[in-house]
Amino acid sequence: MGNLRNIIEVRDLTKSYGEILAVDHISFDVREGEIFGFLGPNAAGKTTTIRMLTGLSRPTGGSARVLGFDVESEMVKAKKYIGVVPEASNLYDELSAFDNLLFMTRLYGVPHNQRREKATELLKTFGLYGCKDRLFGTFSRGMKRALTIAAALTHSPKLLFLDEPTVGLDVVAARSLRSLMSNLRHQGITIFLTTHYLEEADLLCDRIAILVKGRIVKTDTPEALKAFTEEESVVEFSFAGETSKLIEELSSRLPEVKIVVLDYNKVRVYGGTLSKIYDHMLQFAKDEGFEIQSVNTIKPSLEDAFIKITGLSPTVMAVEKGGR
Repeated sequence: MGNLRNIIEVRDLTKSYGEILAVDHISFDVREGEIFGFLGPNAAGKTTTIRMLTGLSRPTGGSARVLGFDVESEMVKAKKYIGVVPEASNLYDELSAFDNLLFMTRLYGVPHNQRREKATELLKTFGLYGCKDRLFGTFSRGMKRALTIAAALTHSPKLLFLDEPTVGLDVVAARSLRSLMSNLRHQGITIFLTTHYLEEADLLCDRIAILVKGRIVKTDTPEALKAFTEEESVVEFSFAGETSKLIEELSSRLPEVKIVVLDYNKVRVYGGTLSKIYDHMLQFAKDEGFEIQSVNTIKPSLEDAFIKITGLSPTVMAVEKGGR
């Protein structure tokens, strides 16, 4: 296959279901050895894109190549070199951790004399060797995610697709899984990661594509995305009472800035001059009978970049799939 600079090349990729356009003419490249984040709210088209790139769904239009192979005509060849970790585990509750991995080595065509060694190596890498004889169904959520990722690595893929890997995990399990992802990247595995967790994307990804309603609105490094926001001031105000219903009144006083409601009593103001923002906010609070509890000048985060680029509130990213 040679040394490919781009592991994935996507051009005008489109997927529609009747009149619903799930993925809308997207184009991007994923470079060898990077963690590429596909960031967006639920129903943005992230999983649909993975399904097309892994041969589980046929594109309606456009083209994509994975490891140099066309996803429509050469997917069987490509699958030898890719691992896929779906959001819902594809392992068997009634099998032990070790037997699940042995089964996957057979499924992926790992030579017979290497299967037990490979399963053992992965269990040790993922910190699960002490539980190798326990049934998968008895594992915690974090352990299940870890073993599901291990199973996708049994054939030593060059490219790993991870679809929302930390959804529903507690803080400790999610942190552990992120550490594992970083280690895989250091081993030279290219990772395509879909997530709606802004912090996760910021911590892990070399580059990020932001997807909204099936369209890519921006692609860049986390640092560049944050620098895009850093050109303007970001100030956060907390009030003693609910302000969300008065956002239109507030916006009319400061038409040159973007005002986003973070919570029922908290707003963030993007752009404008600080002195003018403070003056208008103080007058607004006085006129409306509000008490300002706190004022903070914020160093832009990926969340701020997301707000500026998409115009969406970060709350759209906080709702997990299935309402969990």
